Amino acid sequence: MAARFVLHHTPQSRAQRILWLLEESGESFEIVAHDFAARTHKTPEFLALNPDGKLPTLVDRGPDGAWETVVTESAAIVIHVADASADDGLAPAPSHPDRGAYLNWIVYMAAALEPALADAAFPRAEPPPPSAIGWPPYEATVARLAAQLANTPYILGDHFSAADVMVGAMLAWTRGWGRLPEPERFDAYLARLSARPAYKRAYGG
Repeated sequence: MAARFVLHHTPQSRAQRILWLLEESGESFEIVAHDFAARTHKTPEFLALNPDGKLPTLVDRGPDGAWETVVTESAAIVIHVADASADDGLAPAPSHPDRGAYLNWIVYMAAALEPALADAAFPRAEPPPPSAIGWPPYEATVARLAAQLANTPYILGDHFSAADVMVGAMLAWTRGWGRLPEPERFDAYLARLSARPAYKRAYGG
């Protein structure tokens, strides 16, 4: 049987976090490699999957290959893969009390921290009206993460979840870019994540 998931991927994109999650998931997957310089993500064939021409893009063929769906947004892919995972510890069940916090942290990375980082890295010529912005300043988003992780090993407490993939990948990337304020606050957390076998397989550690 063909692999369940097909990940359109290049290491120079958010697709790398999805590769890490797929390694954690226990599900079968295959990789379609893309080359930004060759613009393989802008071909008609790829645009038929993702009209925005962005990575990651994930094709899910279903557990028995009987159907196919495409998921294109990084946060949505994380939620989708974790819910489909053979490792049911990656996502709290909808009836679990941790489900709300789990969803909040995954979406917070995409809906608050990333746009706040873009504002900090690439300031607008004129500041927008405060009521026009739906996210806090970048340093405030990072401080919120630091407070959450100050006394727990993982973002939900004692248990690793797919939310840690979203959070950890973003923090590691911003630290590598030199854009993570007071990065020492996250050293123990990121070391804990990078020691995971699935992380090492994904990132070549």
